[in-house]
Amino acid sequence: MKIAIVGATGLVGTKMLQVLAERNFPVTELIPVASERSIGKEVVFREKQYKVVSMEDTIMAKPALAIFSAGGETSLEWAPAFAAAGITVIDNSSAWRMDETKPLIVPEINADILTKNDKIIANPNCSTIQMVMALDPLHKKYGVKRIVVSTYQSVTGTGVKAVTQLLNERQGIAGERAYKYPIDLNAIPQIDVFLDNGYTKEEMKMVNETKKIMRDETIRVTATTVRIPVVGGHSESVNVEFNKEFDLDEVRSLLQSAPGIIVVDDPANQLYPMPMEAHEKDEVFVGRLRRDESQANTLNMWVVSDNLRKGAATNAVQIAEYLLANELLV
Repeated sequence: MKIAIVGATGLVGTKMLQVLAERNFPVTELIPVASERSIGKEVVFREKQYKVVSMEDTIMAKPALAIFSAGGETSLEWAPAFAAAGITVIDNSSAWRMDETKPLIVPEINADILTKNDKIIANPNCSTIQMVMALDPLHKKYGVKRIVVSTYQSVTGTGVKAVTQLLNERQGIAGERAYKYPIDLNAIPQIDVFLDNGYTKEEMKMVNETKKIMRDETIRVTATTVRIPVVGGHSESVNVEFNKEFDLDEVRSLLQSAPGIIVVDDPANQLYPMPMEAHEKDEVFVGRLRRDESQANTLNMWVVSDNLRKGAATNAVQIAEYLLANELLV
């Protein structure tokens, strides 16, 4: 199994290499790809050194699979060229997510729609992935009507420059900034650019991607996304209104039996999900389960996940595992 990682030197690309190794994905040959300035550099995978190569050389090498994490513009330019060469692309950018001809996949929820003809497969937004993971088992039972979500997202969602800015600020060091404002001791209620409707692109990603993944255009979603001074792990306050009445014990049971979910919900002992506890784990953690007493059929929940793993790298590798197991890689 010859595999290319496009964006292999970035935060997510590095995490993808780690996850591929941890999950023993059957890589026979690795092709690391990055920007022109990184060509010739080396990355380590399973204790072996691999030289970074160009896009053109990668297409010539004809890997079975290419996992992209190099930004939307790169994906728009190069994913079709890879697909035309018969290479299946799993793309971690927002470039293809809302394209009606491209599947948007969280394997536990909708991998069943994948076919051999799907040559460009979109990996959802990190904050969307963890939310739909927690909501899908409940949607099947009660029917999700409306979601109000506020996110508390870590700086790793922005990239290495943002991590450096946070750590520099904590040490009083002046340096390059990823954000217009200080991030340490602060909360920035803007992730991505603002749109004409007053929402950010990140907020609208959550609105639109949720409907597509859960295969229900009637679900109403409103989101506020906030960047906080945490190095890894996104947290979300989710208020969800169902079409049917629910039982809290049954909600816990449904979540506990759902693949990829861990329930941490013990208020008496002050146990609840936190990004520190989710670090380097692939599961989505759910807690603070309680009825919204202001409105019928409505639940409050707190959802936490490692955004570089299930929110990006692990989800992409799980898609690859599904394609391999179901003989969908040609």
